[in-house]
Amino acid sequence: MAGPTARRRRVVGLGAGVLALLVVRLVLVAPVAVSGQSMTPTVDDGAVVLVALRADPAGLGRGDVVVLRDPEGALSLKRVAGLAGDTVAILDAVLTVNGRAVDEPYLDLATVDGSFAPQVLVPGGHVYVLGDNRDRSVDSRDYGTVPLEDVLGPVLLTW
Repeated sequence: MAGPTARRRRVVGLGAGVLALLVVRLVLVAPVAVSGQSMTPTVDDGAVVLVALRADPAGLGRGDVVVLRDPEGALSLKRVAGLAGDTVAILDAVLTVNGRAVDEPYLDLATVDGSFAPQVLVPGGHVYVLGDNRDRSVDSRDYGTVPLEDVLGPVLLTW
């Protein structure tokens, strides 16, 4: 039978573990429920993503899936298509960055109906974002580039 000291150690250890999980949850990562079809088939409506909250937004890369606040303040899941200094355009559903066509294996071109977006130069401190389901996504084609301070962070995990 465990004595009071062993029991106390277990309780303190359990409490420390719970506290550590709360700190990680509140400071480092957060689950976000996906609502909408703008990222299907990559991420389905109703899925949950784990977002890295303290990631350096300057460390984002083209192709990263991120959670951001859209201009109306709602959380939104999108893919980074362009970084500061990039020139981004879409012609006949083909995304070009700095004049080069981008391979988008996650995009089903058969379901994209000839989308077009005029050429945009992404300003410093901003990103250009697109949904993988272009026909159902409201993204930088509609509201322009997104300030980095509106990007919560990259997606680490989806379930």
